[in-house]
Amino acid sequence: MFVSSRHLVSPQLRTARLGTINQHLTDAFIAGKYNSKEVFIGDGFYNGFNFYNGDDPTHGRVDYVDMGTAQSMNLTSSSADTFITRVDTGGVDPASRGRKAVRLESKNQYENHVLVADIRHMPEGTPTWPALWEFGDGWPNLGELDILEGANDNGPNLASLHTSAGCIQPMGGRDMKGTAVSDNCDVAANGNQGCGVKMDSPESYGPAFNGAGGGWVAVERSNDYIKVWFWGRNDGAVPGEVRDNVQGVNPDTWGQPTALFDSSQCPLNDKFGPNKIVINTSLCGDWAGNTYPGGMQACIDAVNSGGDWTGRAYWEFARIAVYV
Repeated sequence: MFVSSRHLVSPQLRTARLGTINQHLTDAFIAGKYNSKEVFIGDGFYNGFNFYNGDDPTHGRVDYVDMGTAQSMNLTSSSADTFITRVDTGGVDPASRGRKAVRLESKNQYENHVLVADIRHMPEGTPTWPALWEFGDGWPNLGELDILEGANDNGPNLASLHTSAGCIQPMGGRDMKGTAVSDNCDVAANGNQGCGVKMDSPESYGPAFNGAGGGWVAVERSNDYIKVWFWGRNDGAVPGEVRDNVQGVNPDTWGQPTALFDSSQCPLNDKFGPNKIVINTSLCGDWAGNTYPGGMQACIDAVNSGGDWTGRAYWEFARIAVYV
């Protein structure tokens, strides 16, 4: 039998190769509790997200557009390290669904994972309802996690869960910096208020967030808990692996979360399934419209008439990274 010399390996070389393989495995293991799955930077958002152009499920005075329309109207733009979505600053056709805007939904869905978002600017203005969030098909049966959300410039950020019946969060005793404001996550209870946690920093939302140059929000979702963190742009405590685009992260080293949702009275593994990431800017709608000074019609009038706020109603992302 002929054996090619390329298959004849000395014991010394075999040992060296095994050592190299073992080192690679060790490096992969110590890279992080979670390792990089996807990173969206610049044009990567176009590749990783779909443009939803249906009616706004939250009944906003907004007309979500497809990718071609968004690009032609300059409602999205990108560079090597920046991705921006904005609302239209022009006029509004009274017969239309509303002011043109963008809603992005990730093409992939995620179960247990870590998300890190480096955000330089978020939409502001009194008719706005911006959100970075996740939800599953067949809502609410696969859960909803609101990571960064608010309405009418009213901060700080409110992180919330919305689920089917049977998910309660303790009002006290959770190891977190934020403050619980509601305990029942069931969408059928309390007008779908969800179980929210107000963050402790005014810079976590809206004009204060933008005035500080933005910051980082991060999520760890597991079967036992969901954690949300916020660090402002000038916060010296932001972990290096959050600040930088790294291959692996270990949230166990990030310190006390800003919001913690536990499984003591909520079977998170049953309430949450595959979720897509969503970035959108609604205007008025169920939350911003009903809390707008003067009420829903005053909010709609403000959207129709426009103003300086439209130029500030934009997202600017440096990066979104997902680890599994």
